[in-house]
Amino acid sequence: MVHIRVEHLSHRYGEGPLSRLVLDDVNVDADQTRIGVVGHNGSGKSTFVRMLDALIAPTQGRVLVDGIDVAAEPATVRRMTGFLFTDPDSQIIMPTVAEDVAFGLRRSGLTREEISDRVAAMLEHYGLSSHRDHPAHLLSGGQKQLLALASVLITSPRLLIMDEPTTLLDLRNARRFARLVAELDQTVVLATHHLDLLTDFDRVLVFDAGRLVADDAPAPALAHYRSLMD
Repeated sequence: MVHIRVEHLSHRYGEGPLSRLVLDDVNVDADQTRIGVVGHNGSGKSTFVRMLDALIAPTQGRVLVDGIDVAAEPATVRRMTGFLFTDPDSQIIMPTVAEDVAFGLRRSGLTREEISDRVAAMLEHYGLSSHRDHPAHLLSGGQKQLLALASVLITSPRLLIMDEPTTLLDLRNARRFARLVAELDQTVVLATHHLDLLTDFDRVLVFDAGRLVADDAPAPALAHYRSLMD
């Protein structure tokens, strides 16, 4: 379990009169295993989750992951976290499926045989064994997202952060992805528009116009979010 603490977090894009405040004095203290993040487009939720992995630095305030200041020690935090983007094409790096999964272990100190065994086990678990030597960018959308997930998890991160990972998936693949995430041992922070994915989560954060407007169990938090859409 990973402890996430966010203190007076604010972020502004741009400078001067054209700048835009996207997060406004957000405070969170969370040690749950499954945390959902929801909000309409432009609410600040994606900026928030990206700050947990030092992809964006705060304008004000700070983010602590297990007591480590993310902005001050980004490399330390990234060694314990994994990030999954909306579009898997943005993080598929290597030409073939097996090579892409193995890429995260290039500096692990493992032998070639150990890396091969880990990659084979990961591909088997995610149903990609028959595609191990296929061009990664020719996979289906669902297979690409599974590949992206496998490539992140091969490094055994303690915290998995996901920014709308099912947006580009059809319903069948979205549900399959959700089942796989439910099996994970890692602490998960999931930003999504697919509210049904969060039913069994421990906690849901609701963002609106850059502010955290609800922080509760899934049922009341999602009810609040739906009320904002009326």
